[in-house]
Amino acid sequence: MRAIDRLAMPLFVAVVAATLVFVTLPSVVVVIVAFGEKSIMQFPPDAWSLRWFERAFTYPDFRKGVVNGLYISACASVLAVLVGTLGAYAIDRYRFRGRALLESLLLSPLVIPHFTLGVGLLLLASAAGASRTYAVVIVCHLILVVPFVMRSVYVSLKNIDPMLERAAASLGARPLTVFLRIHLPLLAPGLAGGWLFAFILSFNEFTATLFVTNNQTQTLPVAMYNYVREYADPTMAALSALLIVATALFMIVANRFLGLDRILSIDSHR
Repeated sequence: MRAIDRLAMPLFVAVVAATLVFVTLPSVVVVIVAFGEKSIMQFPPDAWSLRWFERAFTYPDFRKGVVNGLYISACASVLAVLVGTLGAYAIDRYRFRGRALLESLLLSPLVIPHFTLGVGLLLLASAAGASRTYAVVIVCHLILVVPFVMRSVYVSLKNIDPMLERAAASLGARPLTVFLRIHLPLLAPGLAGGWLFAFILSFNEFTATLFVTNNQTQTLPVAMYNYVREYADPTMAALSALLIVATALFMIVANRFLGLDRILSIDSHR
């Protein structure tokens, strides 16, 4: 058994390392291709240039897609925090008829294909005369990111010591006061983490967004898709490299100030 144990750890490390290489290698290739000089994607490049990064910053559809994406993602993530927090709090703290149904509905976007949701919202919005407006896109993203906010808030709720709530109630605090004065400050990291994940997922959402946007409301992923249909130069690689770096920096800063391990895991020592 000791020999097996001695072999298990190196094997585990090797598997983890191989998995990380397999996951990150495509991103490394994309970043290298982005610095190529030629108008075709080449790995490794014969010559180096920043021309494709300049095009990524100056192409009109990309600039408009970034503005639309920031607006839609900001609205959807804020609404998702409100809906997800209320949903997680109700499901965790109360027992009522339809509780399981409510939880299933809020978490259903995790199992429903995104293109199905996009087509369904397109048909519904067309019937209501509001096809492909900003409101429809925001609702689409809201539905998709609510489960992730619920997960973040639910974990934060589980990490709150129930004795704090009981102590406040024993001192005469009403449920609303307990929520505002005790739960809300302790939920702040979970709320911030939920908003962060919702914003990133919303900004990068493509499949459902493709069905509910037009030229005026298209987000950056949709603009990138339309660009690929017409061009095959390394601009996509340059833009992808920028998104990879921006997302990585975003997550590093969030982990530094929020502590993502506290948001994503339930404290087992309580």
